[in-house]
Order: sequence, then C-alpha cells, then structure tokens
Amino acid sequence: MKFIVSSTALSSHLQAISRVINSKNALPILDCFLFELKDGTLSVTVSDSETTMVTSLEVVESDVDGRFAIMARTLLDALKEIPEQPLTFEINLVTLELIVQYQNGKYCLVGQSADEFPTPAHLSESAVRVDMDTQVLLAGINRALFATADDELRPVMNGVYFDITTEDITMVASDGHKLVRCKTYTAHGNERAAFILPKKPANLLKNLLSREQGNIAIEFDERNAAFTLANYRMVCRLIEGRYPNYNSVIPKNNPNKITADRLQLIGALRRVAIFSSQASSLIKLRMENNSMIISAQDIDFSTSAEETLICQYAGNPMSIGFKSTFLIDILNNISADEVVVELADPSRAGVIIPSVQEENEELLMLLMPMMLND
Repeated sequence: MKFIVSSTALSSHLQAISRVINSKNALPILDCFLFELKDGTLSVTVSDSETTMVTSLEVVESDVDGRFAIMARTLLDALKEIPEQPLTFEINLVTLELIVQYQNGKYCLVGQSADEFPTPAHLSESAVRVDMDTQVLLAGINRALFATADDELRPVMNGVYFDITTEDITMVASDGHKLVRCKTYTAHGNERAAFILPKKPANLLKNLLSREQGNIAIEFDERNAAFTLANYRMVCRLIEGRYPNYNSVIPKNNPNKITADRLQLIGALRRVAIFSSQASSLIKLRMENNSMIISAQDIDFSTSAEETLICQYAGNPMSIGFKSTFLIDILNNISADEVVVELADPSRAGVIIPSVQEENEELLMLLMPMMLND
C-alpha cells in the first residue's frame, strides 16, 4: 500500500483531531491514529472510547486501498519538523512496517492492526437533525463553556444544554452560581428536542469551528450526537439526564438597572479584587445616583480598596455582594461595549446582559449574590 500526501495538509488535520486522545488510555490502540485509504481519500480516526473524530483529505497519488494504525504522538512530532513537501507513505499491510519518505530522508515505523480500533457509535433511525452556521455555534459554545460545572453528583450540569424549538436554539450552561443563556434565532429545529453536550467534546468543537466556515449538521438521539463538517466528523456520547428548568431561576422583575462601560468595570473589579479575602473573593457593589462604588476588604490582613465608577443608575441606593472572579468571567464573555446589570434586591441573582444585543441573538448571564457582613 502506497500513497503520497502534502506534509502540511496532513499535519494540520492530525493536529486538529489529536486533542481527542487522552494522556492515559486503558487500551493501547487509543494512543493511535487509524489511517484508512479508500478511492483516493485518506480518512484518519481518533477515539477515547466516548468521543470519536474523523478527518478526511485527498491524497496526491495512491495505489491499493487499506487501513492501519500508528502511534499518534510519534507521527505528530515527526511531521511537525517537516516543511511543506510531498510525503510518500509505504506500508506493508502484512508486517505493518511503515516507511515515510520526504525530500532529504525517511522515517521507519511499525504500525498496529486496524482491527483492534473501536468502531464509533451509530445513531438510531429516530435521530433528530439540525443545521447551524458554524460561527453561530462557535459563538454559543464560546460564551457558555466557562459556566459549566465540575460536579460528580449532578453530571447534567457538566455540559452545555441545547434547547431546540421550531423557532430558535438556546445554549445554556450553569454551575449553580452563574448561568449563561445564549439564544439564536438563525437556527431552529423541526420539532422540540434537547441534548446535553459534555465539556470535552464542546471544547473539541470549539477548536474545530474556529477554522471552518459554512454550515454544520448536528444529529442526535438519546445517547449520542454526531457533528458533521466538510472535512471533519465527530461522534460523542451525550450526558444522559434531565436538565433543570433554567428559565425558572432567572428573576423576572428587576427594577434596579445599572448601565456601565464593560471594560472600565472589568478594570475596576480587577484592581479592587486584589484586596478581597482570598477565601471568598467577595466584592461589594454600592449603587447610588449614577455611580457605583466597588469595594473589598480582607480583615485578616487589614487591607481594603474602594473605587468609584460613573454609570447610569436611577434606582434606590442599594448594596450587593458578588464573587469577583465569577463577575469578571461573565463580563469577559460579553462582547458589547456596555453592559446592563439588573437587580431586584441583595438576596436575588443579578442579571447581566449586553446593552445592545447582537443581530438574531439574545444573550443573558446570571450571577448569584454573596452575603454581605454589613
């Protein structure tokens, strides 16, 4: 078996899918790339037994079809050092000896049997299909991922929830302290459906989507989901279980509204947070007459800080406490110049939204308050 392929094309495709491979695998075959050559197209597969990713690229020249597995780390590191040029792969499909020839030299490796490689999960015939623009999906995952939990007792919180209706698709993530709800009107389903995408496949998708354009096809059933792009396909296990009713925790009537410059607010929070208690990261926001006083103190070390920020606020004077790291995370994941913080009272969650929503999108973030001592 012999084929010729571009070194940079192969290297970039292998880099994109290599993130699936775990640092420690129970099965040695999962440390490998599975190469399959068929009708002039080379497909490379990786798997961690729960998530499988396949990429395909055209070869310059090939003879017989075949398949073999090869250690991923060795091949990746070797190809990284080769500039753009044709690579000739020659494989003895009986002994699995592999020779990779390039301009000034060659690599000799030994492959492994392709038959040991696990087959990806198949979706049932009742699978639901949705098409989305890659950049819309990327924006939703980017905004939601930071709010996912690491909770062994409530695994449903450890992923991004996709709530699909006939009018829109909503991506939700929450860890019980903060919540993100990103609704897009540019995509919708043919029926009401939902699934929970685990954190690792969501991160893998995020890396893939940043280099792709066009549409992505999403198919899912009760247990698995498949994401198909022009040159990549990912099949992964979903988190099974019922996601909490996220709309019920968002407070509806919030009479106190603050409009502030997002970057100025992040800067002030970062400066003041240095002086907050390391255990709690508690900062206090005091709103009155178009100003916000941001303060923090660490009683153990007798340090404190206070900064006044000009903002739009015409409600009753009020104070509320938040965990500074969570609030900064939320503000960093909003792209608008100005944000609106909607508050009801110091014991209820604060709702944070962009002052101007992006076209065909509705973004909302929520943060639970912390108790103030005074």
